[in-house]
Amino acid sequence: MSFLSAKVAPQTTPEPHPEAGPASETGQPEAEQRREPGPDGAPPPAPASPTAAEEAEARRGAETRPAERRAWAAAAAQPPEPPASCPPAGGPRRHCDTSCLEAPLSRAFGSLGWAVGSHPWLFLLLPMVLTALLGIGLVHLPKDELEDLEEQYTPIRSPAKAERRFVQGHFATNDSHRFSDARRSTEANYLSILVVSKDDSVLDGDVFAEVDRLDRMVQALRVAQENRTEIRFEQVCAKYKAVCVPCNPLLYAWQQNRRLDLSRVSFPIYSHDSHPVYLAGFFGKLVLGESVGMSQLLLEAKAMRLLYYLKTEDGRDSELSKRWLTHFLARFPSMQAGLALQRVHLVHFTSLSRQMEFEATSETVVPLFYWAYALLILFAVVSCYRLDCVRNKMWVAAFGVVCVVLAVVSSFGLMLFIRVPFVIIVANSPFLILGVGVDDMFLMVSAWQKTRLRDSVRERMALVYSKVAVSITITTLTNILAFYTGVMSSFRSVQYFCIYTGTSLLFCYLYNVTCFGAVMALDGKREGLCLNWLKKPDPRYSSFRKSCCLPFGSTPDEEGMDVHPMNLFFRDYFGPFVTNPWSKLFVVLTYIAYLTSSIYGCFQVQEGLDSRNLASDDSYIIPYFNVEEDYFSDYGPRVMVIVTEPVDYWREDVRQKLGQCMIDFEKNDYVNKNLSEFWLPTYVSHLKNSSLDPNDKDTFMDNVSAFLGTVPFFTYDVNISSSKEIVCSRGFVQTMGVSTSTSKKLMLLQLREIAAACAVPLMVYNHAFIYFDQYAAIIENTVRNVMVASSVMLLVSLLLIPHPVCSLWVTFAITSVIVGVVGFMAFWSVNLDSISMINLVICIGFSFDFSAHISYAFVSSSETLVDRKSVEALYLLGYPVLQSAISTIIGVCVLFAAKAYIFRTFAKIMFLVMFFGAVHGLIFIPVFLTFFGKCL
Repeated sequence: MSFLSAKVAPQTTPEPHPEAGPASETGQPEAEQRREPGPDGAPPPAPASPTAAEEAEARRGAETRPAERRAWAAAAAQPPEPPASCPPAGGPRRHCDTSCLEAPLSRAFGSLGWAVGSHPWLFLLLPMVLTALLGIGLVHLPKDELEDLEEQYTPIRSPAKAERRFVQGHFATNDSHRFSDARRSTEANYLSILVVSKDDSVLDGDVFAEVDRLDRMVQALRVAQENRTEIRFEQVCAKYKAVCVPCNPLLYAWQQNRRLDLSRVSFPIYSHDSHPVYLAGFFGKLVLGESVGMSQLLLEAKAMRLLYYLKTEDGRDSELSKRWLTHFLARFPSMQAGLALQRVHLVHFTSLSRQMEFEATSETVVPLFYWAYALLILFAVVSCYRLDCVRNKMWVAAFGVVCVVLAVVSSFGLMLFIRVPFVIIVANSPFLILGVGVDDMFLMVSAWQKTRLRDSVRERMALVYSKVAVSITITTLTNILAFYTGVMSSFRSVQYFCIYTGTSLLFCYLYNVTCFGAVMALDGKREGLCLNWLKKPDPRYSSFRKSCCLPFGSTPDEEGMDVHPMNLFFRDYFGPFVTNPWSKLFVVLTYIAYLTSSIYGCFQVQEGLDSRNLASDDSYIIPYFNVEEDYFSDYGPRVMVIVTEPVDYWREDVRQKLGQCMIDFEKNDYVNKNLSEFWLPTYVSHLKNSSLDPNDKDTFMDNVSAFLGTVPFFTYDVNISSSKEIVCSRGFVQTMGVSTSTSKKLMLLQLREIAAACAVPLMVYNHAFIYFDQYAAIIENTVRNVMVASSVMLLVSLLLIPHPVCSLWVTFAITSVIVGVVGFMAFWSVNLDSISMINLVICIGFSFDFSAHISYAFVSSSETLVDRKSVEALYLLGYPVLQSAISTIIGVCVLFAAKAYIFRTFAKIMFLVMFFGAVHGLIFIPVFLTFFGKCL
């Protein structure tokens, strides 16, 4: 967005271009005095002398329209004055000249405008050819590849990834003989089916009979391959002692003995044939009874889980497992219909579902892009339409939207050509670029309308560029820098979105000053032809002139400027209204309420990306996660407690330290103290029962291997080197009550703190920690990105708009808008995650645009009364601010109709950003400046 150009003068004598020839005694360049003849060969009309009415209007304007008078004078091409020093105390107040950088840039862009006006076809065709070449890169758009959610949406250098590398390097697993999910370093391939009873409990023989039918059908599922072989469940299932791991331990026990008394089941440990069976996580919404040892009698369970683990370790086995899962997802609806289950309700999920459903969300937004495109063209046409066939810019505005599309194609093609990964959230970028990219077009059209019809196209283009291109450059630079600072994020998805969007904004800027400028120049030639026709119309088309071309058959004023009615509204109505004392009081009270509610909301916002939000609203995984949250939230992941270095396990004091650390873990609110597991106490008991001394090093080390052979469950928990040294070992604790993002973050941080405080080097890990780390990292990343981007914005404002007061109000606006957006995110049920983090980065750039130019217009005003300063700033910039906000909202509003959370979230936050930014620019800052403006 660019608003400085709103201060363009109504009409000015353009600065002589270097190629325009020497100036005459009148101060006009010779090129202007030798005006080009009209299209019909007629000489150009001589400049008209001012009439008495015009002189009276000029005298009246000197008193009532200071903005136009100063803008007229400011636009006159004068060499830049040296910076003035600030007056001494008590002296007359003067404004310091800070145009040392702006003035040469303005002259440089004026030269560019002259070149575009001279060779419009060259500047029109070159961007189109470039777009065609770069667009070839779109063939690299990913089609059938599944996006790696862990790679894109978890912190790059998270502690859990380092912990996983340690586990992978020191502990082996075997999913073909001794599978254990808790001992795996990564997530296994699996199928999960949640069975919810339509009655009070699933602990009923008839319910188990229906579930047994389902289980048998699942295990009977086969996948035909091209080589006429089949993938059977027995072939891909994870095994324990050559048998597929049961999908549910209690169901397996019932299948072995159908007379099993389901009313005498203990929980969470059930003893079946003298073997302990672990039931935690397999049954949900429990009603427990009397104690049975360290467990309790399971009276009722509303739901049960069927968990089918498949082979993952070997690449070939993993590929077959994924094919079987894909086939299951395709067949499950027909399987469920064929079973005709009467007593239970089913929901399902697989290890592939999250990625597959996330990929499918991108297809839901493709039709919405066409709607956004059509709405923006309509808005652009309406905004630039005039009842004047000469100055009407509806087709130019429509082409401005086309230029944005060309920029998106060019930038996306370039990024894909150099192999920058395309992630799903990048699909939001075209909607944002479509809304933001047209802002510069509106400013260029507005500046063009303020030029004189009688001037040549080259002169008019030079004037437009000299007054608009600098401000467009400033705001484009700030927005691009705001996005490129997102590369510092710890989330790759945020990095790639910012790279794509920042590059798209850069191409938008380049195409606006070249391709769109060329279209304006060509339309300027059309204006000349149309104006000439109006002066000497063909009698055969006189009726056309009266009815279509101009209202009332009038001829446009070649010397006058086109003032939009909205500018007059801000000057004559809105500005005086908001600067009214009673209005100021209301604005202050409104801001206090806004800030208070925003701060309160900041403490209510949830952190992290919920898995269900990765899919579309009609996805089958949404009901699954809802049921899991409602019925299976009591127990969390089973966490490894790893001794990371060799220690003297045979020393009693070392064992006591380890035992105390395990007790500290069990005392934590998120750990169940009855479900811990550690090989060392069991081994020590084994030695003592064998009349062996556990405190003797040789005895301790010589018997470890024999112990692991008799208790194979611990085989993969002790890493013994070839020199008979225990390199590392591990135990396990069971977490509970970690259903929310806050509880997951607190559990993770507290367990790591306990491990760090232990006298023995410990580490905690579970493969779910890879995703839990985002809850701990999201706030730190957001604060860092916001602070860096804000610092960059302030630096740019000091360099290009070097007024301390502007920098102060830029800081105020950025802080205030960010607090408001984050606070109202909580009220709109939007989490603070990698997606919303992107929008907060965007928020910084737009807050700069809305605030910097309003405050700069205020401090640059020569009005003596602060209220009139605010009114003038609103007159010059109010409509561009409003126009920019509306165009951006239109660009993203279609995403409210998307079926996926990630796109609706983008639309929600962008709406908050633009709404709060516009309110600050149009109401809060103009009012607050009147309170502090007297000290300027």
